[in-house]
Amino acid sequence: MNIDWHTWQPGIRATLMFIIDEAKREVLLIRKKRGLGAGKINGPGGKMDPGETSTQCAVRETQEELGVTALNPVHHGELWFQFVDGLRMHVDVFVSTRHEGEAMETPEAVPLWTSLDALPFHEMWADDIHWLAQTLIERRHFTGRFVFDDDTMLSHEVSWL
Repeated sequence: MNIDWHTWQPGIRATLMFIIDEAKREVLLIRKKRGLGAGKINGPGGKMDPGETSTQCAVRETQEELGVTALNPVHHGELWFQFVDGLRMHVDVFVSTRHEGEAMETPEAVPLWTSLDALPFHEMWADDIHWLAQTLIERRHFTGRFVFDDDTMLSHEVSWL
């Protein structure tokens, strides 16, 4: 599948939030219980509501999925996903090193505090191995473009900023 990323437009705008406990060198991930990626490990996040900024969405989705409020979200990257079935998503990626509340299981997600040195890539989307560790550990900024056929990644391109 050949994509012209210069003219590509998303059908869905969404966000991901990664909360880091710097003292423990851990990141708060979720095991998604429903929706796109159910069963996979990821950061909390979801679709933007009309009139909402990406930062507002990332904070709201983290509250809804885990009962935790990110206090200092910083935008670190953009993910552009094209699926063979036609789904097109633009995802803004945030990192926060401060939060309020204790992570709890909800109907949407199971919380998983995970060592930054042992990210469970074998249980995550295939694109994550190409950008997540550098973003969480080195705090690098990036843009990633990915083509998927269901769960199978067909192509990827990551640019570090």
